[in-house]
Amino acid sequence: MENKIRIKWLEEADSTNNVLLRHISDYDNLSVVAAVNQTAGRGQRGNRWLSAPGDNLTFSLLLKPERLPAREVMAITCLATLAVRDTLRGEDVPAVIKWPNDIYVGKRKICGMLVENGLAGPDIAWSVVGIGINLNQTQFPGEVLNPISLKRLTGRSYELEPFLEKVCEGIGRLLPELDSQEGRNGLREAYERDLFQKDISAHYRDLATGEAFTGIIRGITPEGLLRVEAEGHERTFGFKEVGYIL
Repeated sequence: MENKIRIKWLEEADSTNNVLLRHISDYDNLSVVAAVNQTAGRGQRGNRWLSAPGDNLTFSLLLKPERLPAREVMAITCLATLAVRDTLRGEDVPAVIKWPNDIYVGKRKICGMLVENGLAGPDIAWSVVGIGINLNQTQFPGEVLNPISLKRLTGRSYELEPFLEKVCEGIGRLLPELDSQEGRNGLREAYERDLFQKDISAHYRDLATGEAFTGIIRGITPEGLLRVEAEGHERTFGFKEVGYIL
């Protein structure tokens, strides 16, 4: 896979994911669309992604893997979260990954992602990875839960374009790992090592039953399910099946 990332900046977009999805055949592999102002950003679980215009990074990356089995699509999430985590750590921020694809500092969210995929038979034809990173915003609307920004953590202001270039450099360094089973396994292992609340007892909720329980995150399955030990037994949860009680 060619590892040159091309960035296109827009002054405004409804959603950078939507821009790529509407023109998926017109954009090459490793295209990035970024917007200074995103008017209808989308997050996980059907939530909106709210971001003050010009303060934060809102962008989407298009991947068109050559041979990535659909059952291993979690490798894309691992790659993206690791790249953002590494960029934030380069700013001396102790970022960790909250399953499946948020980045936290302490118990506060600094980055969210929305990954959307298309299939070609048993393989991934394309993946659009939408990423929002709170850079300079210091005041957030009340509907945004437990947010934090890089500026609030460091006291410094950040320019959007240079910071995006740093993130893209991190993505580029990890991209070759998608091309082999060994590389994808390595991405998953690195992702697991820095999972939020891994190996500590914490409180969760089974979203299917409403049951609150105490468990210990042990990692993820190769398919990306969350592995949680509870009452001496390991349970696995998919997206929208478990909630964190923070």
